[in-house]
Amino acid sequence: MAECFVGPIMDKIINACSDYLEDQVGWQTGMKKELERLRENHPKIQAVVFASNQAQISDQNPALNKWIWQLRDAIDEANDVLDEFEKHKEQLTKNMEETKKRTASSSNASFPIESASKIYKVGERALKIDPNLKRLEEVVQKLDKVSAGVTNFLHLLDGAKQEQQRVLYKTRETGSLPRNDLIGRGKDKKFVMQWLRKPSNEHRGTDLYRNISLLSIVGHGGMGKTTLLQHVYEKDEITKEFDLKMWVCVSNNFDVKKVIADMLESLDKDWPRLELTLEALQDSLRIEMTAKKFLLVLDDIWEEDEEKDKSKWEDVLAPLASGGFGSKIMVTTRTDSVALMFAKVIKKKKETVKLDGLEEDESLQLLNSHAFAGVENTPDDHQKLRAIAGEIVKKLLGSPLAAKVIGGVLKDNFDERHWRTVLESNLLGQNSINSIFRLSYIVLPNHLQNCFAFCCMFPQDHTFVKDDLVRMWIALGFIQPSQGMTMEDIGGRYFDVLIKKTLIDKVGEDYKMHDLINESASKFFAQECGKLVDDEKSSLKISETIRHLSVQTYPDILRKIEKFKHLHSLFLFYENSNQDLCSILIEIFKASRCLRLLYIRTDELEMIPEEIRYLKHLRYLKIEGQLNVTRLPRSLSNLYHLQYIIYDRPWMLSLPKVDDFLPSDINNLSNLCYLKLPRNYISSICGIGKLYSLQELYMFDLRNEMGYRIDELKYLNDICKLGINCLENVKDVEEARIAQYVTRGGSRI
Repeated sequence: MAECFVGPIMDKIINACSDYLEDQVGWQTGMKKELERLRENHPKIQAVVFASNQAQISDQNPALNKWIWQLRDAIDEANDVLDEFEKHKEQLTKNMEETKKRTASSSNASFPIESASKIYKVGERALKIDPNLKRLEEVVQKLDKVSAGVTNFLHLLDGAKQEQQRVLYKTRETGSLPRNDLIGRGKDKKFVMQWLRKPSNEHRGTDLYRNISLLSIVGHGGMGKTTLLQHVYEKDEITKEFDLKMWVCVSNNFDVKKVIADMLESLDKDWPRLELTLEALQDSLRIEMTAKKFLLVLDDIWEEDEEKDKSKWEDVLAPLASGGFGSKIMVTTRTDSVALMFAKVIKKKKETVKLDGLEEDESLQLLNSHAFAGVENTPDDHQKLRAIAGEIVKKLLGSPLAAKVIGGVLKDNFDERHWRTVLESNLLGQNSINSIFRLSYIVLPNHLQNCFAFCCMFPQDHTFVKDDLVRMWIALGFIQPSQGMTMEDIGGRYFDVLIKKTLIDKVGEDYKMHDLINESASKFFAQECGKLVDDEKSSLKISETIRHLSVQTYPDILRKIEKFKHLHSLFLFYENSNQDLCSILIEIFKASRCLRLLYIRTDELEMIPEEIRYLKHLRYLKIEGQLNVTRLPRSLSNLYHLQYIIYDRPWMLSLPKVDDFLPSDINNLSNLCYLKLPRNYISSICGIGKLYSLQELYMFDLRNEMGYRIDELKYLNDICKLGINCLENVKDVEEARIAQYVTRGGSRI
């Protein structure tokens, strides 16, 4: 991931500082020589870091690894100072414009204009002695000093071979997905379909679960358990067999109340409140199930403590006993003991489908379906490549997931040397699924590697929305601009490539990373991305170089976050008391001042502390859950770089008072391009036209008063989605013309 930072970001630092020097008139800062050396060393740094990443040299070379992280720290520090420098320049420009407006409106024209000119010159002078400039000099000098260390590692390069590797690993980001990923599982699919259609062969008797049958799909990670059941679950003929269908992803360390709530949500019921008692949730589910023939899929169940798990599952399944005859439960798990435990809970004979590895010919068919997806040539074409593919599948251990992932690595690059490089890779020859997946990460282009690595710090089975993930990538600087395209469009293309490479899976309307890929990638990117979970041991394993962190844990462990000084992203999944979280947030905000992204999911938060003002570099803020935040902090409007504010809560919760929810000067956030709030909150913003970077405004209620009229919208030049209400408040012909201008052509609606 370091390649992105020694490439575009280092370029940005050198160019920004050079531009500043070119504007100097008699002002010397001492940066000139350092910048010249940085320009000279920059290509060498890029070459060394690229070689380190491709060959994984830094894994065996602690000195190189240490130097790369020192370089990364210096680049990040310089980038942070440029952030503050940019804000200072913007503020100065704004002050100058306000001064000119005031002088232009004065009755004495000559004196004020002359005064304004003098003030502008003083302002320029003030900019050059701004304390941020001194800091910029210092960080550039530090970056220069660290960069000089590249000479110690140039011997690692083999120029000719390096260039060849660049050609070999260059990939085209086009093509389409194969239509059928169920290769090699035809018999299993047929069996499951028949099992779902037939009544239970067991004697019904008087048992509690007499109306329900159970089938367990058992297999190692990546064997296609979930894929098999997805193909069956979505069939129309299966849907017609049942009154109700539910799909719940369980994962490890599951919570009884959450599983029941997920079942209710799967039935399109209102988002259940988790603060409800277990009995209340069970009653709600029991009512829904009564006399209904249902199908329930419990996906990805792990084995922890057998007796404890058995008790928890008894609580989960008890409400299902009211279901109608012919109801079915299917579970997927890696262990046969889980299948046995479920059979004991509902007092049924254990019935399983065991998924083993694919045969070589099946693995080859699956790999080819991904490697040649969208290729219209005849099977006789690419014979040499198909022969190489035949050798590759011998090393894939029969894993369908590995075949799909390596197919994605080979996809659209039909250079024979590239395919042979994959075949001969040491990683592919280590007889390890993790090594196979690792190869797929190494060959990703720099920009995609950053985006993919970021995803692996999500908790296992965490689902995300495409557009929201793209916003996160933009906020973190992972998206490289391209002329004629919006950053959102570029990020969308990045996302689609990861889908095509089978590194991200579609789940309904959302997406997630396969747990086996998540597990493997988390190890691979452990110095960059990490997770803090309930056990304290996990916090001891996290590197202090970490940039992106997700947290699901208790307050005493949560406080350890403050030792991670370089955090750029923080995801908090929190279920403890509001008082604890507020005090912890204050500590985090003071310690983690480099944060660019903050995501808080909790049901126990009423306020965000004003100490958020310390997060000067924050670009993305999302708060969601069954929470009742009464107002956003007033200091939020001082976060100049903020681009995204998302407050997502169930619609049925009562809304706090509209007038006091947002800071009155929220319109200071001129970089804000996306704002998701309840409709009334957005309509309460006075002078919304000052938010001229906004791209979406779904519904704005016009008023016949200053700051809320239609003329505010004419300044929103980047708007692409717009909804206007209360048009009766357009007061005259001139405002009507503005309304016509704002909405003309339909392209901005």
